[in-house]
Amino acid sequence: MADEISGTNGKHGVVLDVEGDNPCYPPPPCNDRPPCASKTKEDSILSISVPFIQKLIAEVVGTYFLIFAGCTAVAVNLNFDKEVTLPGISIVWGLAVMVLVYSVGHISGAHFNPAVTLAFATCKRFPWKEVPAYIACQVIGSTLAAGTIRLIFTGKQDQFTGTMPAGSDMQSFVVEFIITFYLMFIISGVATDNRAIGELAGLAVGSTVLLNVLFAGPISGASMNPARSLGPAIVSSQYKGIWVYLISPILGAQAGAWAYNMIRYTDKPLREITKSASFLKSTGRA
Repeated sequence: MADEISGTNGKHGVVLDVEGDNPCYPPPPCNDRPPCASKTKEDSILSISVPFIQKLIAEVVGTYFLIFAGCTAVAVNLNFDKEVTLPGISIVWGLAVMVLVYSVGHISGAHFNPAVTLAFATCKRFPWKEVPAYIACQVIGSTLAAGTIRLIFTGKQDQFTGTMPAGSDMQSFVVEFIITFYLMFIISGVATDNRAIGELAGLAVGSTVLLNVLFAGPISGASMNPARSLGPAIVSSQYKGIWVYLISPILGAQAGAWAYNMIRYTDKPLREITKSASFLKSTGRA
């Protein structure tokens, strides 16, 4: 019997089922389980779980190296007479983001940030069922990186590399909201719009991080990432103003993602847009 099947890439093929070679043909009695059922189920589980585990590993490794590079630059700057300087720290953060996006972006999406993961999920660009695992991996990677830095810089060199408000909590809250809004707006443009030049996504996102750290670092530490602040806070047990870095980046990322969706080109009529309240499912160029 010949059946036509369609793959995920839209290509079609023909599969020949020979009665003598197919354990599921003819159909078994109603109460009997076909001998192929258990194998098919096992194959299905493996096909789902293995790629997902690879994504989680990529998020742990990527977040680890991002936090390790950026926070090590902060520690070196504090311990060695400001040799790295603020522009140097900004460059380290920006370059780390850029190279990691190009390294594992095609595997896990290179989120490395709970605020980004949640923003994608609320915009239906990421499955909600994967959100808890992604966030857990990001926090684990950040905590491991902060722990590694504390082991390297001991004694007098044990500096807090997390983020704390330089002024009032509200000042840092507003700054974190704005810079995370800006970051997520750029990410939405270069990573979710097929009209953008995808090859430049890593450069665009890394440059945005560099720019934000350059002018917002002295005010709030330019976290833009709950995991970036939470990992060092857990290792050093310093939670002053931590609520700012858990709430503000999440709100800023949500606003940035939805703001881009508002200006995303769509060929839908206005009445359909207002009904759906989302431009993400638009056809054509969207």
